[in-house]
Amino acid sequence: MLRQRADGATLVSLFALALLVIPARMVLRGLPMSLTLSDVLSLGIGIVWFFSHFTRKLGAAKGHNLVRTAIFGYAIAMLAVYGHGTYSYLPSDELNIADHALVLIVGNLGLALAVCDGVKGRDRLDFVLKTVCVAGAIISFIGGLQFLFEFDLTRYLEIPILRANSVEGVETVIDRSSFLRVASTTGHPIEFAVITAMILPIAAHYGFHSRDRGLPAKRWWVCTALVATGLIFSLSRSGILAATVVGLVMFLGWPGKRRLQSLAAVGVFAVGVQIFIPGMIYTFYQLFAGVGNDESIQFRVHDYPNALKEFLSSPWFGRGVGTWYAPKHQIFDNQYLLTMVEAGVVGLAAFVLVIFFGVGAALRARYLSTDPAIRDLGLVLTACLLVPLVGSLTFDMMAFPQVTGLFFLLLGAAGALLRIAEAERKQKAAEDSPAPRQEALSPTP
Repeated sequence: MLRQRADGATLVSLFALALLVIPARMVLRGLPMSLTLSDVLSLGIGIVWFFSHFTRKLGAAKGHNLVRTAIFGYAIAMLAVYGHGTYSYLPSDELNIADHALVLIVGNLGLALAVCDGVKGRDRLDFVLKTVCVAGAIISFIGGLQFLFEFDLTRYLEIPILRANSVEGVETVIDRSSFLRVASTTGHPIEFAVITAMILPIAAHYGFHSRDRGLPAKRWWVCTALVATGLIFSLSRSGILAATVVGLVMFLGWPGKRRLQSLAAVGVFAVGVQIFIPGMIYTFYQLFAGVGNDESIQFRVHDYPNALKEFLSSPWFGRGVGTWYAPKHQIFDNQYLLTMVEAGVVGLAAFVLVIFFGVGAALRARYLSTDPAIRDLGLVLTACLLVPLVGSLTFDMMAFPQVTGLFFLLLGAAGALLRIAEAERKQKAAEDSPAPRQEALSPTP
C-alpha cells in the first residue's frame, strides 16, 4: 500500500489541531503583534495556496466555485472597509488593531481557499473533518476535567515558543447557577459551546457512515458523546440554540429510521446527564424560562441605541474592523451589531452572503451527488455553516479566533465537497454517454 504524501489536507489538519487544542491565550513569542500558532499556519497555508496556482504540479483545483466567489467578494469588501477606516482618522491604538484584524482576515481567507482548492478527493476531505472531530473530542475532554474536577489541563499545554497573551485574560471556568461554565482551550464558554455544536454533526456523520459501511464506528460514537458532553459542560444558551439549529437541519434531511435513532439517542443522553449531573437539565430549563429577567440578555438589548448611533456615523463602510474593542468601547455581544459598527452595510452584507454561499455550495453538492455519503456530508456542512448565522445573534463571533477559524475551515470544506460532487457527476456522465460511432470503411472498387 502506497503511503499518502503530505498535501493540502495534511496542512489543514495540522491547522485544525493547533487551532483547537492549543489554548486561545497562547501566542507566539518575539512577534510585533499577537499571533497564535494557528494564525501563522493559516497565513502559511494561504501563501502555499497562492503559489500553487502558478503551477499544475501541486494539483490545486482551478476554475469557478461558489465558495471561491464568496471569498473573493468578502476579501474585496474587507479591503474597502480597511481602506476607508485607515484613510479617515483613527487613534494609533485602533489603527494598530485594524492592521492586526486585516492580517487575521487574510489568514482565514487563505485557509478557506486552500481547503476549497487544495483538499482533493473525498478521502482527503474526510481526513480533515475527522481531524476536526478528534480535536473536538480532545477539547471536550479538557472541558470535562474543568467541569467535573476543577482541573485546568490548559495550564500544562504551554509550549516553549508560546507565551500567554497579557492583553486579554481568558477565564476557563466561570460560575453559573451553582454549576461551573467551562471554556476548555477556547476564549469563553460561549465559544466552546458553539464550536462543539458545529463539530457534533460531523462526528455523528462519521459514526453513521462507518456503521453503514461495516467499518469500526465505536471511535466516532465516542467522539460524538465527548463533544455532546462538552456542549453541556459549557452551560450556554448559545450552545443549545446552535445545537437546535443543527438538529432541525439534520432532522429535515435524514431518513425516518435515522431520525428515530437520533431522537432515542438524545433521550438517553438527557437521562444520563440528569442521572450523573443532577439539576443540570433544570438549570438549562431555567436559562430559557427566565430569559426575560436575565441580566446578560438585558445587557445585550440595552446597547442597541448606542450601536445605531455609531452605525449612522459611517453607515456604508463603518469605522474599521477591529476598532471597536473592549475595554475602550462597550461590548455588543452581537456580531451583526458589531459588524454594522465596524464594517457598515458593505461588511454586514459580505458577512451574511459568505455564509449563504457556503450553505449554497453544501446544498448544491448534496443535490448533484448520488453517493449517500456525499449527500449526507452536504447536509452536515449545511447545518454547521448555519450555526454562525444564528450564533452571531448571541455573541460577537468574529472576535473569537477559534470559532472564526473553524467557520472558515468548514466554509472551504463546503467548496471542496462541491468540487468532489461536480467531478463525480462529470465522470458519471462520461461513463453513461454512448461511445462515438465509427463508420466502417467500405472497400474501393
